[in-house]
Amino acid sequence: MLLVGVFLLAAGGNNNNNEERVENDTIKIVYTFTIITNMAEEIGGDKVEVYNLVPTGTDPHEYDPLPDDIKAATDADALFYNGLNLEGGDNGWFAKMVDTVGQDATNAFELTAGVEPEYITSSDGREEEMNPHAFIDPQVGLLMAENTRDALVAIDPDNEDFYFNNASLYMEKIDAIANDYDAKINEIPEENRILITSERAYQYLAKSYELKEDYIWAIDTEENGSPEQIKNVLNFIEENNPPVLFLETNVDERPMETVSAESGVAIFGELYSDEIGEKGEEIDTYVKFLQYNIDMIYEGLMSE
Repeated sequence: MLLVGVFLLAAGGNNNNNEERVENDTIKIVYTFTIITNMAEEIGGDKVEVYNLVPTGTDPHEYDPLPDDIKAATDADALFYNGLNLEGGDNGWFAKMVDTVGQDATNAFELTAGVEPEYITSSDGREEEMNPHAFIDPQVGLLMAENTRDALVAIDPDNEDFYFNNASLYMEKIDAIANDYDAKINEIPEENRILITSERAYQYLAKSYELKEDYIWAIDTEENGSPEQIKNVLNFIEENNPPVLFLETNVDERPMETVSAESGVAIFGELYSDEIGEKGEEIDTYVKFLQYNIDMIYEGLMSE
């Protein structure tokens, strides 16, 4: 199920004087949030010095870089970001930071380049903005790993074989998990393939694996858990009879608890969306993130 993608360097990339940018065989790269930072650690190994901007437990949609972040971004050989509006788009916090620190925009690499965006829609059906949570789908994770590899090679071509070998092993793990998603979801009775979460973070996953989705709010930066939102999801539950509800690890629990109390449908467990755990915690890598989510979805939707 390997997804083949073409990596697009921002504005054509910057390959000038690669030798001058690589000191002591280590390249310094700043990453916007934990999932793509972990990808760099897996593929870049000891050739890459990583710096993560948005820590676990902090919203990556709206972030205010700290002085240490500014210094790291100023000194970095390159900056990697998710894209798809996760960091606020052209006028968001990341774009402003790149401009503030004086980095050439061609040093910023978008790791979701090549992903077909899904859009969050308003109540009247208008497409409002891109949904940034493509990485929740393991098929997109394969493309992002490929993009990470190609960006590292562009920055540090002397170590091309190293990055390709690491990426190949890493992508084999993600591909195996993607196959597990297929197998597990196909096993769930069609009438139970209903995924209800707090935020609409699982849109790409739901489309790829033909899950019927619903949610309380569209994106964390907007109103969360309003009476109208609660009413809408309750209507969806009444019409579709889902076996369980799910709650994300990084959201306010109260709106979903209200939905559960009023509908009589239990919250089965937590899913991961915008982040992985800190090092040493149970879910501290992207591979574990993917596997945990499908195991939880499978157990929940098979529980009735």
